[in-house]
Parts: sequence; structure tokens; C-alpha cells
Amino acid sequence: LFTTSKYCSMKNSGFLIIAILLCMSWIMACSNQEAAPTATIDVEQIKKEIQAKENEYADTYNRREIKSIGYYADDATTFVQNHAPLVGKEAIIEYLKANEDSIAMTHTISFQTNEVFPSSDGNQVVEIGYYKVIDADSNLINTGNYMVLFVKRDGRYVSFRDMSACDMPLE
Repeated sequence: LFTTSKYCSMKNSGFLIIAILLCMSWIMACSNQEAAPTATIDVEQIKKEIQAKENEYADTYNRREIKSIGYYADDATTFVQNHAPLVGKEAIIEYLKANEDSIAMTHTISFQTNEVFPSSDGNQVVEIGYYKVIDADSNLINTGNYMVLFVKRDGRYVSFRDMSACDMPLE
């Protein structure tokens, strides 16, 4: 059993410790600490930048200059329908070149960036978009949707991961 004086002393010590902790918390909360600067992300500007990347890709592809596509990161992976994932820029370019003959020379592709979701620092962006392929007479050949994860490397966005899905009915 505690004696009254010992109990009061321990009780006061507990209150003193709690009071000191509360004071320290209050001082820390009230101190004028500089907040870490936060980057201002301009989503519309990023969307324009990504759309420009898509336009550049389509223009290069439509000119059949597949080897010149600078869209992909060296360590990119693309998920192609009915095919194993393609790993690495070289593998992706080789796949595109190998399938170039299966696309009529009069077909053109276009991309429309619908939404972008940048990371808080703007170094990564997820794009959701729509593609279409038309022939020389503007007949619709193929349409679908895609998602791309862009990463910023050397000050520019490159595709790090992408996948697409055709939305046309099966024949």
C-alpha cells in the first residue's frame, strides 16, 4: 500500500509529466515551421503535353517510320491484345515493324487524350484515351480505348507501361 504522501508525490509527478508533454506538443504545434514547398501541377498543360506525344506517335506511325518512334522508355512494357507482353523499347518497335505489313498503307491511326492523372510531383502521369483507325475513305476500321503510364525522364514524358482494348464487336 502507498502512504498518502508517497501516493500524492507519484500523482503529482504523473501530472507534471503530462503537463510537460502537453506544453511541448503545444509549442511544437504553434512554432512557425516552414512548410515544404509543393509543386503546382497544371493538369491542363500536362494533358496538352501528353496529347502532343500521342499526335507525334500517330504521325510517325502513319508515315510508316516505325523505327523513329521516340514514344517509349527503353524499359517500357506494352500489353498487346492476344499476345504476350512486349518488354523493352526494342521489342515493341520490332513488333510494330513486323505487323506493319498487316496494316494497309492507307490506314491511319489517331489518338485522343480523354483524361490525365498526374502524380503530386508531375513525374508520372496516367493517361486514359481513345484511338481510331480509318481507311483512305474515312471508313472506320478499328476503335478502342487505352491507358498509358508516362514517366518523366530527362525532362520529357515517355511511355513506361501501356495497354489497349478494341471496343468493336467481334466478327
